Amino acid sequence: MQLTFDLDIFRPKTPPLFGMDISSSSVKLVELTDAGKGNPRVERYAIEALPKDAVLDGNIANLDAVVDSVQRGWKRMATRTRNVALALPTAAVITKKIIVPAGLREEELEIQVETEANQYIPFALEEVNLDFQVVGPSPSGPEEVEVLIAASRKEKVEDRVAVAEASGLKAVVMDVESYAIQASFELIQEQFPDHGKDQNIALVDLGANVMNITVLRNEQTVYTREQAFGGSQLTQDIMRQYGMSQEKPKRPNGPGDCPRTSNLTCCDLSWRTRRSKCSGRCSSSSPRLNTLRWNTSCSPAAPR
Repeated sequence: MQLTFDLDIFRPKTPPLFGMDISSSSVKLVELTDAGKGNPRVERYAIEALPKDAVLDGNIANLDAVVDSVQRGWKRMATRTRNVALALPTAAVITKKIIVPAGLREEELEIQVETEANQYIPFALEEVNLDFQVVGPSPSGPEEVEVLIAASRKEKVEDRVAVAEASGLKAVVMDVESYAIQASFELIQEQFPDHGKDQNIALVDLGANVMNITVLRNEQTVYTREQAFGGSQLTQDIMRQYGMSQEKPKRPNGPGDCPRTSNLTCCDLSWRTRRSKCSGRCSSSSPRLNTLRWNTSCSPAAPR
């Protein structure tokens, strides 16, 4: 199984596939179609909760429980598509940009990448899945190119492939979560003034236990940050603030069950986001953010 960063599912000859996100609290599946003129449309989706501790720190701890949730979600989606694109947690993947001579043949490039990878990967190459992609010309000149290397321990990849196979599905893409988020942003990039050119855009992915922030400028990642804070902490804050049970803040029955916005939880989330933004601004020469985009699936109705 090769890691890949190409999530372009709209090429005419590409077999249909759907995306699947396996997080610490749920399995999320989504199938997109081309609505015309290259515009994606959500055709169908499903979210299935996972038992507690079925996934721990991004690792599949209970294969059977995860497979059951995937099968229920696939059945609810009512799709015939069995090809699936998955992604590894960013923390499970080692990435590094290297500079190599331009014009190398594929075989020569592979040898060069493996040689360079030995310097940055703290594991034997036989123990990892390794992939690479040419990013573009090197800033130093056209005689060199930038190449992005990505490597992950084989068991990390094999665990997710095993979930797909045990669910009757076929894993055809194994991406990295941070790159998948960036790829999804490119689908809406044209909505920004000048398509986001020369703007600093922050993508915030709020999960159950972790919040990831990625800052992009001209389609390049200039800053990343991971905070140990997510929807579970917000739920705990609501429970303490209003004396609710574990399930009530997750599944309110109506407007009367929803408390007024808690300044505690909102300020905590806002403060943590600002702190990450400040860290990036203070450690980089890039100007302040122009746009902040949230990607959250840890809400009460759809925990991540």
